[in-house]
Amino acid sequence: MKIGFHASHEQFTPRHLLKLVQKAEDAGFKAVLSSDHFHPWSDTQGESGFAWSWLGAAMQATNLEFGIVNAPGQRYHPAIIAQAVATLDQMFPGRFFLCSGSGQLLNENITGEKWPAKRDRNQRLRESVEVMQRLWQENDYLNHKGMFTLERAKLFTKPTQIPTVFGAAITEKTAAWLSSWADGMITISKPKKELEKMIAAFRGTGGENKPMALKVQISYAATRQEALDGAWEQWKNNIYPSKVIADIDSPEKFDAMGQNTRKEDVEKHVIVGNDADTFIEKIREYEALGFEKIVIHNVNTQQEDYIDFFKKEVLPNFQQQ
Repeated sequence: MKIGFHASHEQFTPRHLLKLVQKAEDAGFKAVLSSDHFHPWSDTQGESGFAWSWLGAAMQATNLEFGIVNAPGQRYHPAIIAQAVATLDQMFPGRFFLCSGSGQLLNENITGEKWPAKRDRNQRLRESVEVMQRLWQENDYLNHKGMFTLERAKLFTKPTQIPTVFGAAITEKTAAWLSSWADGMITISKPKKELEKMIAAFRGTGGENKPMALKVQISYAATRQEALDGAWEQWKNNIYPSKVIADIDSPEKFDAMGQNTRKEDVEKHVIVGNDADTFIEKIREYEALGFEKIVIHNVNTQQEDYIDFFKKEVLPNFQQQ
């Protein structure tokens, strides 16, 4: 099991995030998960650097394992993502993993192309991953015609090893669907019973021996009230079901929706606390469920305090690989 640090490009500048991942490595985090957005979730967050440029610098600046949550097929052609992944793995062998999802209109609408229905986005995602895996492995020129077109493409610079592709799932239906073709599953923190259902759906339909990763939303501060206030300010737009937020096309509309969010609503989706036991107990629970990567996203802006706290009070309680 590895405990990871989430690098949120929507909330911090790329320069700040470089310093944070170095600090996270020193604190004992063993992995980093990066978001890949064109727009932030909120005007309040106010950032959105290009994650792929940043990854090369961040991997050079640390020795950590890195992953990114990416939606191939609309904003990016899958062949370009395959090339980017292969290049990172050539420079930093065995230190990169990919998390692939069907995307959100917030980011993909910049191309001006039609936003497909969820069923079509899922089909595009599966085709994208299959084409990327072929590009990483095969030496012939490849063609593909389906949800996107590929003509005579060949990666001359291959990865040193085929990267693990985690399929992103928020619902049990998606977890079951991706178990047959993804190398693993990544999902987000939920109450234990809901996570158990997600795992059962994934494990029961082809994912028996595949790895699982979990992104955990927390808010830590010196006092519980500060932690709750910070979570509400930064994350109140993000607690709604994926079928709602996937089709919202601008930070302004997210902000308008978030104004109806109460702080007690945020507490149902973010682990809020100022004591170590709150977070230790949850991480142990997730580890027992079988998650091998547990990525912690402190959703408020107090990143340095959070890293220092985890270094002293939380991470020493776990044996990480």
